[in-house]
Amino acid sequence: MEKSGLPPGIVRLLDLATAVPERKGARRESKKDPFLARVGAAAAKAWKSNRDTVTFVGDVAVGLFRMFRGKARFRRSDLLEIVQECGAQALPIVSLISVLVGLILAFVGAIQLKAFGAQLYVADLVGIAMVREMAAIMTGIIVAGRTGAAFAAKLGTMQVNEEIDALKTMGFSPIEFLVIPRIVALFLMMPLLCLYADLMGVLGGMIVGVTLLDLGPVQYYLQTKAAVHLNNLWIGLFMGAVFGVLVAFSGCLRGIQCGRSASAVGEATTSAVVTGIVSIIVATAVINVICNVLGI
Repeated sequence: MEKSGLPPGIVRLLDLATAVPERKGARRESKKDPFLARVGAAAAKAWKSNRDTVTFVGDVAVGLFRMFRGKARFRRSDLLEIVQECGAQALPIVSLISVLVGLILAFVGAIQLKAFGAQLYVADLVGIAMVREMAAIMTGIIVAGRTGAAFAAKLGTMQVNEEIDALKTMGFSPIEFLVIPRIVALFLMMPLLCLYADLMGVLGGMIVGVTLLDLGPVQYYLQTKAAVHLNNLWIGLFMGAVFGVLVAFSGCLRGIQCGRSASAVGEATTSAVVTGIVSIIVATAVINVICNVLGI
């Protein structure tokens, strides 16, 4: 080691540090586990995660059954507060996204339909797409990123602060007290948000139809009314209710499974958003296949 040019105090400190030789094995060398060990650890982790998920599903089912019998213990004021948070407070972002989606669908459709002189059918395209699919999907993704993440962060923080353990000590079920109100609130609010998103999406399409395609507002409205049937509306609302349950379930599951550190809260929040969005896409595919089989 080159010590020339260093202050005398630093030189003495270095001499003192190197006076005793380093003991063998003092440094922990990073050793990579064998391939089979890593595969086994991943399989054990996946098994534990699936087992916890199935247990959580069973606990939620029992909690809902007790709620229908009037025996679930949770505060009604908490339910009303969660309804307001995931319902009324989500209207601005749902309005913005739905109008923009309607604008985009109408603009893209107008480019193709204008070549055939069929601009009027932009109303059909936007109306059916928004009412049947897009409003529910976009609202579900918005709620997953907004409300689902909030559920996971709140429950994860309570897990870190040992508030959930305190509830268990006092004899309260965390599923009944924390999870059931959130699932019920999103189940009730998502169809209403989807209905509102339908209106905003059709309004966005009407803006394009009136300004770019020289369609009259009444003409656009009548064409939309003739194209969109009640079956499309009910399918969209049903999708919204299913998405609400999936988003609430994902957020609460990741929050309950959160570790005991601050970084674990962030990981739980990210996992809740990803799980919620993936669940929405998979549920959309399944519902569309079922509707196709039933001829709806």
